[in-house]
Amino acid sequence: MFESAELGHVTTKAEYEVLVPQLRTALLDAQFDLQQLKEFAVVLLVNGVDGAGKGETVNLLNEWMDPRHIVSHAFEAPTEEERERPFMWRFWRALPPKGKIGILFGNWYTEPLRNRVFKRTKKAELDQRLDEINRFETMLVREGVLLIKLWFHLTREAQKQRLKSLEKNPETRWRVTERDWLFFENYDRFHSVAERMLRHTSTGHAPWIIVDGGDQRYRSLLAARTLLEAMQRRLKAAEQKWLPRATAAPLPPAIDTRNLLNSLQLDRPLGKADYQAALAGLQGRLALLTRLPEFASRSVVLVFEGVDAAGKGGAIRRLTAALDARQYRVVPVAAPSEEESAQPYLWRFWRQLPRQGKLVIFDRSWYGRVLVERVEGYCSEADWMRAFGEINDFEDQLIEAGAIVLKFWLSISKEEQLRRFREREAEPHKRYKITPEDWRNRERWDDYERAVCDMIDRSSTENAPWTLVEANNKYYARIKVLETVCDRIEAALK
Repeated sequence: MFESAELGHVTTKAEYEVLVPQLRTALLDAQFDLQQLKEFAVVLLVNGVDGAGKGETVNLLNEWMDPRHIVSHAFEAPTEEERERPFMWRFWRALPPKGKIGILFGNWYTEPLRNRVFKRTKKAELDQRLDEINRFETMLVREGVLLIKLWFHLTREAQKQRLKSLEKNPETRWRVTERDWLFFENYDRFHSVAERMLRHTSTGHAPWIIVDGGDQRYRSLLAARTLLEAMQRRLKAAEQKWLPRATAAPLPPAIDTRNLLNSLQLDRPLGKADYQAALAGLQGRLALLTRLPEFASRSVVLVFEGVDAAGKGGAIRRLTAALDARQYRVVPVAAPSEEESAQPYLWRFWRQLPRQGKLVIFDRSWYGRVLVERVEGYCSEADWMRAFGEINDFEDQLIEAGAIVLKFWLSISKEEQLRRFREREAEPHKRYKITPEDWRNRERWDDYERAVCDMIDRSSTENAPWTLVEANNKYYARIKVLETVCDRIEAALK
């Protein structure tokens, strides 16, 4: 892929001075339109050989455009906080909102590349990480992000001359470090691994653009024009209300009325006295488990889903009663805020992930995409169908980073829900729990039941299975949740 960048492209000073003024004007116009439209974000990845002009080019783009609407991130070695989360966590946090441009140095390609160059990982591990990156970038593009990837290239001799030139000048000497020369000594291996990486991740929706870094004026014009033309094409498409064609394979039709939910025995017996005895024992067990030294290197992510009035809040309260308040957070999930709507839909969940030794409890979760958004038509069929794979990928990354993921669906009968609704309306201290939306959702019971069955079928994985909780009896449901949490944490710590 590097052949075109080794042709020795040169732009004369006269050509450059003629082209720059009109290019700067066009960039500012496109940036203004992007900001006003707020229909998509721009993510510019800057990677490549040391000394190829990456920093100078980004500085120039900030000079040519309005830097107030550009967010630049330079990622160094992960901090302790970042190492305690999945690999992609810090990059999710850096994504720009719609209407903004984000420039990412040292992004999700840097660590996999360096690890392979210095033989800290095997080829198969690199390919596995690149597959994960391809899925991530596919998701970003489908969520509307304009993703532009620039690779700045230099030949071995050009890099050597560049480093020596920088080192010779007292004003730029600080920019050349021992690490730069170490990378230079490994240039051939770096070149080989980079070639493999770029071919693996140069896709139709997110291709790599190779920039010849040998001539400052040429590379500046190429980078700026690439950004400008990509923005102009997307802006024109947005103005014309053009949408990419998106289709989804059909789900199997229902042949009869039998499904996972209506096959459950929802009325499980458990009396109050037995419940109280079991509750005390399980809460004590959970308290001890979360105080074990081994727990300090793990985290727990709990997901609670269920129909309205199924008892999620009661189950969560019995869990948190056994925990140190400094150890957990409960995240209630409602309709996305304006800030959250300006990002890919998983963004607001990535930012809530716990550090090691902590728990986070989601009262409703990312499964809203395949439940309420599907049923109420807030997203297209193609969007919620692809979400199954994206959610499974997200949870796999959590588990790979050491998280224990537990997912609960609390199920009650339609008759029991009606009884609880009426009870809430009748009791003053419970009236806040019932809203017109609860009654409206009840009218679509069958649609939600089908969506829940599809969700469980397609996202109950070996590492993150769904636990179906028969919840007509609140006592039984709370005990089943606590037992499952204790069993899973205990097994994971072993």
